[in-house]
Amino acid sequence: QVQLVESGGGLVEAGGSLRLSCVVSGRSLSFNKDTMAWFRQAPGQEREFVAAITKNSDEIQYADAVMGRFTISRDNAKNSVFLQMDKLQPEDTAVYYCAGSLHTILIIQPGEYDWWGQGTQVTVSS
Repeated sequence: QVQLVESGGGLVEAGGSLRLSCVVSGRSLSFNKDTMAWFRQAPGQEREFVAAITKNSDEIQYADAVMGRFTISRDNAKNSVFLQMDKLQPEDTAVYYCAGSLHTILIIQPGEYDWWGQGTQVTVSS
């Protein structure tokens, strides 16, 4: 059974930083082949793409709203993916979800992801 567990969310003032982590279990032999991503969902809004990274970190894509402020990375030896979030703004407030896909190409559609974490709350105060 594949499980994704996020951590690192919290309350931060505008302009601050947070680092989200996601540890994947149940994919120890295959994690290094999976495309991983972060999505977020604010109250009353649909889940939206934030960032994605392919197996060897050779392809990375960001949503326009976070470009230049957020950095996605992964450590295949630790079955982990990270999201460094800098210059946070109140509009970044949302529940952030880690997601994994059997696809080896870069994908941004949430429907193409096979596994999801439970989410971690990020709140940015103005």
